[in-house]
Amino acid sequence: MKKLILSISLLGILFTGQIGAQTETSGRETVYRQSHTKTTELKHTKLKVNFDYQKEQMNGEAWLTAAPYFYPTDSLVLNAKAMLIHEVSLDKNGLKSPLKYDYTRDILKIHLDKTYNRNQDYTVYIKYTARPNEVKQEGSAAITDAKGLYFINAQGKDPDKPTQIWTQGETESSSVWFPTIDKPNMKTTQEIYMTVPDKYVTLSNGYLKSSVKESGGLRTDHWVLDKKHAPYLFFMGVGEYAVVKDKWRNIPVDYYVEKEYEPYAKEIFGNTPEMIEFFSKILKYDYPWNKYAQITARDYVSGAMENTTAVLHMERAQQKPGDLIDENKWEDVIAHEAFHHWFGNIVTAESWSNLTVNESFANYSEYLWNEHKYGRDHADYTLMRARETYFRDPLNVSKDLVRFQYHSREDMFDGVSYNKGGSILHMLRHYLGDEAFYGGLHDYLKTNEYGTGEAHQLRLSLEKVSGKDLNWFFNQWFFGSGHPKLSYTTTYEPVKKEVTVTISQTQSGAKFQFPLAMDLYENGKPLRKNVWVNAQDKNYFTFPAGKNPEFININPDGLLLGEFTDQKTPEQLFTQYSQSKEFYSRYGAVEKAAEDKTGNAASLKVLTAALKDSHFRIRMKALSGLDLTRQDHAKATLSEVEKLASSDPKTLVQSAAIAALAKMKDKKYIPLFEKGMNAVSNSVKGSSLLGLAQADPSKVPAMADKVELENADEELLNLLLPVIVKNKIEKQMPAIAQIAAFYPFVKFQDPALGAVAEEGFNWIMNSDHLKATQNVTQILTQVKSQLGDNPQAKMMIVQMLRDGLAKKMAVLKANPSSTTINMQIDAINQAIEAYK
Repeated sequence: MKKLILSISLLGILFTGQIGAQTETSGRETVYRQSHTKTTELKHTKLKVNFDYQKEQMNGEAWLTAAPYFYPTDSLVLNAKAMLIHEVSLDKNGLKSPLKYDYTRDILKIHLDKTYNRNQDYTVYIKYTARPNEVKQEGSAAITDAKGLYFINAQGKDPDKPTQIWTQGETESSSVWFPTIDKPNMKTTQEIYMTVPDKYVTLSNGYLKSSVKESGGLRTDHWVLDKKHAPYLFFMGVGEYAVVKDKWRNIPVDYYVEKEYEPYAKEIFGNTPEMIEFFSKILKYDYPWNKYAQITARDYVSGAMENTTAVLHMERAQQKPGDLIDENKWEDVIAHEAFHHWFGNIVTAESWSNLTVNESFANYSEYLWNEHKYGRDHADYTLMRARETYFRDPLNVSKDLVRFQYHSREDMFDGVSYNKGGSILHMLRHYLGDEAFYGGLHDYLKTNEYGTGEAHQLRLSLEKVSGKDLNWFFNQWFFGSGHPKLSYTTTYEPVKKEVTVTISQTQSGAKFQFPLAMDLYENGKPLRKNVWVNAQDKNYFTFPAGKNPEFININPDGLLLGEFTDQKTPEQLFTQYSQSKEFYSRYGAVEKAAEDKTGNAASLKVLTAALKDSHFRIRMKALSGLDLTRQDHAKATLSEVEKLASSDPKTLVQSAAIAALAKMKDKKYIPLFEKGMNAVSNSVKGSSLLGLAQADPSKVPAMADKVELENADEELLNLLLPVIVKNKIEKQMPAIAQIAAFYPFVKFQDPALGAVAEEGFNWIMNSDHLKATQNVTQILTQVKSQLGDNPQAKMMIVQMLRDGLAKKMAVLKANPSSTTINMQIDAINQAIEAYK
C-alpha cells in the first residue's frame, strides 16, 4: 500500500498545535493487539459474482474449502460485513446440505455438520449479496475509506467519468465483498468467476483461465491464482480500459489505463519489467507469480495497492507527455508496489502490529530503485524527502516501529511504519554490508515464503547470514521509539596536537548506539572520521590534529536517522558545499544558503556554485533561493540563470530558472516566456505563464489555456493562484481546488495567499463547474482521516462546505436547467456527511 499523502504542506499547521491538534489516540483507549488466533485454515476460495449497477450491490456465491488449524472444531467463523446471507450449505462434490448459522455484527458463524479434525477438509457454500454502501467501518490516513467494493459512476450520470468497479481489501475490507477470515495471517488460493457487461474488461489476481460470452450481452471471466496469499490482497477491477501488453522474461506484464492514456502507458509504467528484474536479482529470488498487471482507478481511496499480480493505482498515475517530460511522478509508487510482491505478498506481516515488515521494505525499495536506475544522489534525495515526512508529525517520535498497543489497526499506516522504517533499513544495510543484507532478506523470504513474518524473524535471518548479534539494533529501532538528536563541541589540546570531539545526545528518553561519520574541516579540507557512539548522554572522541577544526560536519553521508544541531557560518557552508561529495551535505548547505535572507556574500557564493551542481534537485534548490531583483544576486548569477532557463537538460530546472527570472518583471524576457508557452513541459509552461503575468499581464488570457496544471507541484500552483483567480481562467479552476479547499488554513500561514485562495473557493462555489467542485469535495473527504482528533479543524471544514453549499443552491436557483449542478450539490452534501 502506498499512502496517499496530500501535497498541501500548509496542513502541517494541524500538527503544530495552532488549531488544537491532538494525538491520534487522545481520549481513546489503546489495548494490546495480539495476532489473530488461527482456529481454521482456509485452503481455497472460489467465488462467482455479478453486479447490480443500479443498486450498487454484488450478488455472490462462495465456496470456501477449509480445515481446523490445529484443534478439532465444529464451527467456521467468518467476517462478512453488511451482507445479506441467503444460503449456507455444506458442499460435498456438488451435493449441498443446509447448515445452521448465526449472523450478527458482521460475523457469520457456521455450525458444521460434525466436529472436524486437523487436516480434515470441508467445503462450505454461501450465497449472499454484498452491500458496500451499508458498511459502517471507517478508513484511515492512508486508506481514506473502508467500503471494500466501489462502484464508480455506476449509473453513468457523470458524462466526464467512466463507469468502473474496483475493490480495496487492506486492511480488513475484503470481507465486504466475500465471506472470509479477513486477517493478514490467513492465506488461501483463489479463483473468481466475474460476470460483467461484455463491453468491459476485467482484472483479478492470477491468470485469465477462460472468458465465455453469455446471453444478454454479458461475459464471464474466470481468474485463477494457484499460490496462497492473504484475503486483503484479493482484487477485482471492471471497466472500459485499454490494455497495453509488456513482459518480463516470459511473464505477462500488462497496463490497464483509460483509453485516453493508452499512447503513454509504457512511458508511465514501462520501467516495470526492469524493476522486477532488478528486485529479483538483488534478492536472488525470482518474481514467483504468473503475471504482473497494473490498473488505474477513479476516486481511489489511497495512493496504490499491491493486490497480488493486479496492482491498483489512483488516477493520478495517468500522465501525459507534458507531465512525463518533467518527471514520472508515479515511478517511485510503481517500484513500491512491485517490491511488495516479495515483502507483503510472498511473506505477509503476521499482524498489523508488524506492518513495517511490509511497508518499510516497500518504502526502501524506492531508494533501491532510484540508486540502481539514476544513481546515489537521486536515491539520497528520495530518502531525505521520506524522512521529512516522518519528522513533520511530532507524534511520530513517541511511536515504536513495531507496536502492539494502538486504538485502531488503521493507526499503523503512518510515517513510522513507512518512512522511518525505510530509513532504518538503510542504516541496517550499511551496517551489515550489501552481501549480508541481501543474503539475510533472501533467507527471510525463503524461510517464510507464502506464510507470514515478524520483525524477529527478519532479525534471525539477518543474524544467520551475517553472524552478528542484532538484538541491540532491533531493540532500539524496531521495538523502541524516537531517534537521536545530536550536538557537538570541540576541545583542542595544542601541546598534544589533539582535538576532542564531544557528541551529545540531547533527546529525552532512551539513548541510542550507532556508527557515525563526521568530517573534521582543517584548512578548508575535510578529514573523514568513522566512530561508534554508545548509548549514553555524551561520547568523547580524540584525534590528532594540527589545529582546532574550523567546523565539523556530522552525518555527512546522511546515513543516520536523526536531528543535528550546529551553527555553521555561511562561509563554512560554502566550504561544506564545495568540498563534499555526498548529496546530503551538498543539499543541506544549499538549503541553508537559500534560507539566508541577510544578503551574506558567502551564502550567495553557495547558491552561485550550486547552479552548476551535477544533480538537478540541487540546481533547483539554488534557484529557489535567488532574488534577481537584488543587484548582487543578478550580477553573480543572471547569465547562468538565463542559460538554465533556455537549455538545462532537465525541464524542471528550466522551469525553476524561468520562475526566478519572472520575479524581475522585465519585458526583455517576454520572448523567452512566450517560447516557454509552446514547450511540451507543463512545468515550463506554468512558469512561463507566471513570467507573462509579471511582465505583460495583457498576454495572460490568450495563453492560459495552453497549460495543464492538475498535476503541477504545490509551489508552482501557489505562485500561479493569483494569476488564475484574477483572470478567471476557467480551464485551471479544477487545478486550484487543492489550494482553495484549504483556504482557512492557508490564512494562518500566509494571509495574502489565503485571501486569494478564499476568492478561488468562492469562485468555484459560485460557478457551475462539476470537475472543480468534485476536486474540492474529494480532497476534503480524503483529508478527513488525516486530521485525527482535531474537532476545530473539522468544524472549520464543515462550515466552509456549508457556505459553499449555500452558494451552489443560489447557482441552481439562477440556472434551474443545469444538468450538473445537482451533482455538485450532492457531492458537497456527501462531503459534509463524511465529517459527521
